[in-house]
Amino acid sequence: MKNFIREFFASCFGTIVGLFGLGAIVLTIVLLNQPGDPEVEENSILKLDFGAAVPELSNNLDKSGSTDLESLFAENVGLADLLELIAMAKEDPNIKGIYLSPKSSPGGFASMKKVREALADFQASGKFVLGYANSYSQSTYYLASASDKLYLHPMGGIDFMGFGGQIMYYKGLMDKLGVKAQIYYAGKFKSATEPFRRTDMSEANRKQVREYLNGAYMQYLEVIGESRGISADSLFQLANQAKIRNANAALEYGMVDALKYKDEVIKELRELVGIQDDKEAKLKFVGLSGYYDVKKKALRERSAGSDKVAVIFAEGSIVDGEGDRGSIGGEFYARTIRKIREDDKVKAIVLRVNSGGGSAFASEVIWREIELAKEQGIKVVTSMGDVAASGGYYIASNSDKIFAESNTITGSIGVFGMIPNMRGLYEEKLGLSMDTVKTGKFSIMSRDMGQYYAFNEEEGAIITQSIEEIYDLFKNRVSEGRGLKRAHVDSIAQGRVWLGTAALEVGLVDSLAGLDAAITEAAALANLGESYDAVHYPKIKNFEEELMESLTGGKKVDFSPTEWQKNQLLQDLDPELLIWMKQVKDLRSMQGPQMRLPFELKLD
Repeated sequence: MKNFIREFFASCFGTIVGLFGLGAIVLTIVLLNQPGDPEVEENSILKLDFGAAVPELSNNLDKSGSTDLESLFAENVGLADLLELIAMAKEDPNIKGIYLSPKSSPGGFASMKKVREALADFQASGKFVLGYANSYSQSTYYLASASDKLYLHPMGGIDFMGFGGQIMYYKGLMDKLGVKAQIYYAGKFKSATEPFRRTDMSEANRKQVREYLNGAYMQYLEVIGESRGISADSLFQLANQAKIRNANAALEYGMVDALKYKDEVIKELRELVGIQDDKEAKLKFVGLSGYYDVKKKALRERSAGSDKVAVIFAEGSIVDGEGDRGSIGGEFYARTIRKIREDDKVKAIVLRVNSGGGSAFASEVIWREIELAKEQGIKVVTSMGDVAASGGYYIASNSDKIFAESNTITGSIGVFGMIPNMRGLYEEKLGLSMDTVKTGKFSIMSRDMGQYYAFNEEEGAIITQSIEEIYDLFKNRVSEGRGLKRAHVDSIAQGRVWLGTAALEVGLVDSLAGLDAAITEAAALANLGESYDAVHYPKIKNFEEELMESLTGGKKVDFSPTEWQKNQLLQDLDPELLIWMKQVKDLRSMQGPQMRLPFELKLD
């Protein structure tokens, strides 16, 4: 026994020492990675390749799926900071120009439109923007076409054949598995449940998708046409006839200015910064994250005594509870707004929404806090990003003003609920059965929730009533918040999706403009003049800060081996399969009635 006790405590002591040792090693790595005040060297070029994801708010990404230290420690620069960094680069004497070589797009087309505008403002200073890539997707070409000079590799190409969207339908698979989706919805265009109850698009959904695609596509062609000096009609014909089949065709039809190898591009960049005759001189590039490190303090500078405009970034799915980074947790955001409205210095709120919706309950929780802020006299303006639809529109509906981009996806005023019935799977495929005893005819309804015992007509009527009540509340929120007649709201609701330009026409938004315009409007409504600070919320810590907090007894960082192993396996899966897996994961996380966008289209 004495030997056992001695070995037990020795083992415990060794484990404790090991943990402290690991903590010390990690802490040392973090400290070694902390540079002094970084600087931009003279004659530098800002390189934008967008190899990392660009959220709305810097570092507002869930990194639990990261499998390497580099991505964990990397800063993910948000769209708001990206636009400000480009403006800073315009005035920075050490930045001579921008080298635009996009690997992917920094968000949807509404986000890229703002980046294009920032690049145009940068060019107005006389500095260059040179674009080059081995190949361009439709989205990266949209961004790169804003360049002064646009080049393509001689063996490269441009994917330029028009917009198209695909939706996967699961009903056939569910039928084979013996799973039946019990679906209840309000709004004839509310087609989020169609993949689980149909094998193809309904005519109503096809109509709204076609209208959205056509509207977004025409805006896409007009913007590119203006940059390249080609009419939108000509661009449409080039895409419709698949004329841009190789690099030579891209040059022939004016889609690029020249075909160049990388060494030729480097040579031109050397000429642009004036070092072509100095063989010893090297090109100096600073990436987006590197420039963010340099300018981070300037981005965060706030004058302590002035009034505030609180800019709240709400991006991702709206979920019950706290949520994670990159999602909109109802309780977390309600608490954030509550703290903001309790700050006497906050005179206005700008709600920046980039969300296709989610939980109806969480949406209502957030709406309530916005309403309380307004009752205190705080002015509220919403700025919509790539998408602000369904629950994303619900939380914006009581704003004093709503701003959207011309190609924002919004509307989708509708509600649905879905419960899968697994009885066929259990009995016919797995050989499982279930029996029950109950005290009343609805007793099993609340316990089983239709997963084994399918809802009968009376039970279905109860659920339908609940869905319709929430839908009615949604329409009332829009009618009262927007000052629209209820009959008009009825006509534009039905779960229908609207492009920003159409949303302006039907009264769902007040103006087509970006975040800066929304902040200016909020300050004007609050009579702040020019003396105010725009402060970003929620406060997001980077991974290093969270790790330090964890090591000093604060919030814990999840290093569970199962999570790491699981995500390492996911790395090798096809990206399209990962998208579908995410959709299934989102479906499994749904609780209660949902206000969600009826489709998720990636245009690329």
